[in-house]
Amino acid sequence: MSASETKLPRVCLLAAAETSPSVLYGLFDVLSTVGAIYPEMTTGEPGELLLDVKVVAATSDPFRCYGNVMVEPDFAVDELDATDVVIVCDMYQPIDTPPHGRYRREIDWIKRMYAKGAIVASVCTGSLILAEAGLLDGYEAAGHWAYREMFRDHYPKTKMLENAILCLAGEQDRIVTAGAVNSWQELALYLITRLCGPEQALRTTKIFLLSDHSGGQLPFAVMTPRLQQADDAVDGCQVWIAENYACSNPVARMAARTGLKPRTFARRFRSATGYRPMDYVHAIRIEEAKQLLETNDIGVEEIGHAVGYEDPTSFRRLFKRKAGLTPAAYRRKFAGLVASELRSATRSHGYAMPDESQIAPC
Repeated sequence: MSASETKLPRVCLLAAAETSPSVLYGLFDVLSTVGAIYPEMTTGEPGELLLDVKVVAATSDPFRCYGNVMVEPDFAVDELDATDVVIVCDMYQPIDTPPHGRYRREIDWIKRMYAKGAIVASVCTGSLILAEAGLLDGYEAAGHWAYREMFRDHYPKTKMLENAILCLAGEQDRIVTAGAVNSWQELALYLITRLCGPEQALRTTKIFLLSDHSGGQLPFAVMTPRLQQADDAVDGCQVWIAENYACSNPVARMAARTGLKPRTFARRFRSATGYRPMDYVHAIRIEEAKQLLETNDIGVEEIGHAVGYEDPTSFRRLFKRKAGLTPAAYRRKFAGLVASELRSATRSHGYAMPDESQIAPC
């Protein structure tokens, strides 16, 4: 069966009058051309589209979004019973006014789609809509840093990661929140990778000049060390290691804090978090190293030492395995971004947990 005869994954872009046109139409331009534009731009012959992208809103009536830009929805939310992905585009809110009682029709629809198995994503202030829907209760989430106080005061069940670009949460990682406005690009690449494969994500970066993903994994992918609630002993260790990741013998010290035998501790830690204890420590250390590379000009060896690695060669090897780039290349790629526009929405936590093949063995 050809791609044209196969039902394509449907991606619905949820918009409102408060939506930025750059987010709505940027996502539409990129996602609606996946599979087709790369062959057209390289061979002159368009390929087969791989995603079915629609714009939806509370009603199907045309309206003007932020900046007086016209939006003509393909569907009203009540006209769609199913979709594969919902992306809540940014919906501007004053920093002191939560969207209580607003977007009721849209929120009811988002909750129905999530209950039916859809991936639900948001960009920037779109995470407020997911919080208002209750979908972020008990989870971490990304969003614009300016709304951290709003999350704290009005959505205390959600831990807002103000420095995150992307954060995955929920059953099967079906809730994906993106940081500030321009994080729609990272969200688009993540969804293309998830729905269409890494090759299509790489092709998209080449056409739209969004980023370089030649390393296989998105270089800006980082671990989100979510605290779990099932095991108090492990929970305490997660809190402790977040501040003491650079110490020597971290796993032995965590086990000692719990009073458990090392093998029992290792089993319970992996059961609760999905990680072997040392893998978890490696992941946290590398994320801290990334932040140092992004924001400081200190030497790579010093950074390795600061996060807990005495052997510079081992640190470089592990960093490249986790980030897809050497520390020096990572700094060249991202330090300038942090110094400019993405300073408000970069990464110290956020994005998906890497699979075990990307983590150095103990």
